[in-house]
Amino acid sequence: MELRINRRALIGLGIAGALTASSFVLLRAETGTASSHREAPMIAGDPRNDNTDVYAFVSPDKTGTVTLMANFIPFEEPNGGPNFYQFDVNSRYNIKIDSNGDAVPDVVYQWTFRNEDGRGNGTFLYNNGPITSLNDKNLLFRQRYKLTRSTAHGTRTLVANGVVAPSNTGPASMPDYGALRAQSIKTLPGGGKVFAGQSDEAFFADLRVFDLLYGGNLSEVGQDTLKGYNVHSLALQVPKDEIALKGDAKRNPVVGVWSTVDKWSPKGYVQVSRLGQPLVNEVVVPAGLKDAFNALSPHQDAGVPAVVKRVTNPEVPKLLAAIYGLKAPKTPRADLVEIFLIGIAKANGPIKADLNSQSLNKDAGKLRPSEMLRLNMAIAPAATPNRLGVLAGDLQGFPNGRRLGDDVIDIALQAMAGAAQTGKLVDALASGDKVDGNDRPFGTKFPYIPLPGNTSVNAS
Repeated sequence: MELRINRRALIGLGIAGALTASSFVLLRAETGTASSHREAPMIAGDPRNDNTDVYAFVSPDKTGTVTLMANFIPFEEPNGGPNFYQFDVNSRYNIKIDSNGDAVPDVVYQWTFRNEDGRGNGTFLYNNGPITSLNDKNLLFRQRYKLTRSTAHGTRTLVANGVVAPSNTGPASMPDYGALRAQSIKTLPGGGKVFAGQSDEAFFADLRVFDLLYGGNLSEVGQDTLKGYNVHSLALQVPKDEIALKGDAKRNPVVGVWSTVDKWSPKGYVQVSRLGQPLVNEVVVPAGLKDAFNALSPHQDAGVPAVVKRVTNPEVPKLLAAIYGLKAPKTPRADLVEIFLIGIAKANGPIKADLNSQSLNKDAGKLRPSEMLRLNMAIAPAATPNRLGVLAGDLQGFPNGRRLGDDVIDIALQAMAGAAQTGKLVDALASGDKVDGNDRPFGTKFPYIPLPGNTSVNAS
């Protein structure tokens, strides 16, 4: 059965029952893997293709544009040489946008990479002297990339020979890393920008959440597990109309965003990583489905009852009930269907707000439930952003897109405990993991994510 949803008469609680006739066959992926900080068995062994986080937000300093970002390679130790970090030259990295709500990408930005390796048999060094520019002869290894934009009208090359900002090998080698990043940012046709290179790990959280939800008594909190690590970032800043339905962001401001990686195999390119909203594959999808889930395209999600059931009848509230005695909200969870699968709108379910469902687009047609990060580009950036986003009344924050400073761990736990449907924070979880922000400040200009560090994680 293929479920379709009319833009003005969206299905709420009935979604789970309607999907149960769908086939489980879609989850039998031969080579699929998953993404986001090692949460799936197969991708844990392939960090270059491990998509850690996806961000989508209206650019705070250039509000006619949106910034889209996908990060890769979790837990990059800054001093991890002599073979430092790099994108996979055998893969295609994608940021995909669904503008009409059918869960099929309407715009695809794709990066492919190639190496320039001048070391040969002469040296083991990444660089043999200080690096003052991306073309410095002392930089013995660099990556270059090609960026394309694909739509139904064809594929266009936006950048033919971009240079990746290198791994930060230290202050002696790269005394002004900020200058190297600035040189790596390219201007795109139409006024956009693109960046590819190493960055600080912007995700902040106490990942002892996996030790029986913070030790079983909230005693294991306050430690930013990601502090000091780096990642590799792909970032775009593009005019809103370039990704909006019919090229009109005023009539059709809501888009869906996700990232994938296609890796070359004997069978051709195979999708090995997919990420939209944070934490879905970590805490919603069970272990046995994780590898297969991220081999799927979002338009397949609604046809897999095993996945949908994990949204309508999730595990985390049961754990909160068992460990902390919190009463789990009644199931099926129509509020989580809104957040994860169809977007938030008054007609969609119990969350009484018109926020980020593609049904809000004036030219929307039939919509298909699917997991992706949904952003309403019409909502202006907050003058003083709140880390709890929509739950704290800051409508430009997660789950309406995702900004670098959104505290997605605390937001997700509150939502799982029912805060989105009651409109009130759950007092017992009010302090969250007590990691309320990144250890390094975010920038005020594109790409906003901090520069990569060069101090060992265990230096303290």
